[in-house]
Amino acid sequence: MNCKVYSTEGKELRTVSLDDSVFGLPFNEALIWYAINNELANKRQGNASTKGRGEVNGSNAKPYKQKGTGRARRGDKKSPLLVGGGTIFGPKPRDYSYSMPRKAKRKAMKTILSLKVQSETLKVIEDFTIESGKTKDLATLLKNFNPGTRTVLILKDDDSMLKRAAANIPWLSYLSYNRLRAHDLFYGRQVLMLETAATKLNDFYGMEPKEAAK
Repeated sequence: MNCKVYSTEGKELRTVSLDDSVFGLPFNEALIWYAINNELANKRQGNASTKGRGEVNGSNAKPYKQKGTGRARRGDKKSPLLVGGGTIFGPKPRDYSYSMPRKAKRKAMKTILSLKVQSETLKVIEDFTIESGKTKDLATLLKNFNPGTRTVLILKDDDSMLKRAAANIPWLSYLSYNRLRAHDLFYGRQVLMLETAATKLNDFYGMEPKEAAK
């Protein structure tokens, strides 16, 4: 398929060819859900911790004798039924991360890219950089592309100055073409992709998983 390429002023320049095997897949809700939840699970710290009955401070002695007080039978003060006692089945530090099959993850990314193309929320723009690294210069450039909307910028390489300029714009996130994140990509209201990044995505996701990992 062909997609329009826009200048940094928002004007149409030419068209670029997008691989149908990368940008023309049908919507797959289950696969996208799987990829997003995998990313969120891998980001969890899992450091929540509570003390059980055997870990809280307190005496093991009964607070009063078993018989003759007219009160209910009571164990020690560390009982989960008392204030300050242990927690029943409380959370403990754990690892929430798990691995997702490489083929499934790659297909999920291609499905999201296809969804953005089909919904016309993906725009290919000519290559640019911010040599000054200033947020003001990048914000001025993005005024031609619906600023304020949750936007994802797909880069063609590791452009440190462009990343530096984008770091202070709250509604903008940036991704390298070979390190996409399903969560950011799916929930972005618009996706701006550099022209060279589009060409590289054709090659990166069009090849076999073993070749892409090299």
